[in-house]
Amino acid sequence: MATAMGSKKSGKNASKHAGKNAGATKAEALRRETDSMGEMFVPADALYGATTQRAVLNFPVSFRTVPQAQIEAHILLKKCCAEANVELGEISKQHAAVITAACDQLLAEFAQPAPFGLPHPLMRHFPIDVYQTGSGTSTNMNVNEVVANVASQRAGKAIGSKDPIHPNDHVNYGQSSNDTYPSSMQIAGALRIAHKLVPALERLAKALDAKAKQWDKVVKIGRTHLMDATPIRLGQEFSGYAAAAHYSVERAKEACATLALNMPIGGTAVGTGINAHLKFGRTVCAKLTKETGVKFAEAANHFEAQSTRDCVVDAHARLKTIAVSLTKIANDIRWLGSGPRCGLFELSLPATQPGSSIMPGKVNPVICESVMMVACQVVGNDAAITMGGLGGVGSLLELNVAMPVIAERLVESIDLLANASQMFCDKCLDGLQLNEAEATGTVEKSLMMCTSLAPVIGYDNAAKVAKEAFKTGETVREYVLRNNLVEPKQLAKLLDATSMTKPGGKGPGGG
Repeated sequence: MATAMGSKKSGKNASKHAGKNAGATKAEALRRETDSMGEMFVPADALYGATTQRAVLNFPVSFRTVPQAQIEAHILLKKCCAEANVELGEISKQHAAVITAACDQLLAEFAQPAPFGLPHPLMRHFPIDVYQTGSGTSTNMNVNEVVANVASQRAGKAIGSKDPIHPNDHVNYGQSSNDTYPSSMQIAGALRIAHKLVPALERLAKALDAKAKQWDKVVKIGRTHLMDATPIRLGQEFSGYAAAAHYSVERAKEACATLALNMPIGGTAVGTGINAHLKFGRTVCAKLTKETGVKFAEAANHFEAQSTRDCVVDAHARLKTIAVSLTKIANDIRWLGSGPRCGLFELSLPATQPGSSIMPGKVNPVICESVMMVACQVVGNDAAITMGGLGGVGSLLELNVAMPVIAERLVESIDLLANASQMFCDKCLDGLQLNEAEATGTVEKSLMMCTSLAPVIGYDNAAKVAKEAFKTGETVREYVLRNNLVEPKQLAKLLDATSMTKPGGKGPGGG
């Protein structure tokens, strides 16, 4: 973040504070700008203006900026707003063309990858802290100013000249921060889910389907309450994980629709649509749909859409459920891979890195742990979003005033879940191996094999078999044969482990 100065009265202290936090130099060139509150000094090469700089100085809180995904969504929204306004006869073709060209230039630059792990270079022009005005007005003006200044550059005019495009009069025409910020939040979330999270979850489901098919004939012992239970096929166990992943895909799609089909744009300040064309909202949504391939629709009721963030609370609840599903899958796999000599060790997880600084040769289920920590953060994000949506906290009369933090947490959850799913496939599932001897070797030892005896000798007698076999150290089969409780041929059918894993199975031939 570059050094900046405030008004003549406070500029010295403001400049010193901003420079301290941004590593700027005293020699940096500045330009003088004004907004409705007066004069500000802005870095000479910054594409933003006075209103943005004022917000930079006002909110030195987290030093985390609004997510790039939402900035891109906001720029895309501005482009579609300009296209809608010219179609509806609200602004001139010349103004619309300049605005859309500036937006296209910015989006093209954002499409170029940033250095790994570093912010995109273009993000220096969007420096406002997440913890800003609760309506996101500062970021809306930030985008307005940057689009207007790119337009000035393209026209050969000076940055800050507001020529040929004014940030309020042209870029923001027919709009308010109160409908653009929640709209860009929903655009960012919907596009991120559709283009990043859904494909990642589909890949996860496909990988788990493959394991379920590969291991369908491997009979192992099931466990309930972490205790021995009746037999199950490893493929069946993994089919449960695969089903959870498929449900996660559907939940993600539902979350996308929840965000995309309740767009606040067109409501302007308080939902009445003042200063906007009657067809503005629906026209913008049609433009967004054409641009992205994701179906967007204007809110049925703008007063609800702007005064609450219920659609985001709803959508994120589905993301939280996805996170919970991932913990089940990751945790089970790390349990099944525990060992290698003193745990279950039915599976071998890929060795990705040394597991201990003191115990040589130790390898830990770090990928599973990473996935589970992601879920912890997503659950935490859900709490933050829920709090931000509460009446009296964020949702007050005609406007929600906790939108920037809601938007940031939403985007983070989507990215975390998508990235974790890809990592889980790459670093764990793709290299997951079966230890067949360990997986199948405990079946005969399980005392719960006595379950299939209950229909023949009764529950109480079967329970006695389990208890006595445990005392003697025998298997159920050995104890029953030694005590002549069931004829050997019938017992062989009753203790057929594979048949126990089939629907209706009771032991003898699957029922």
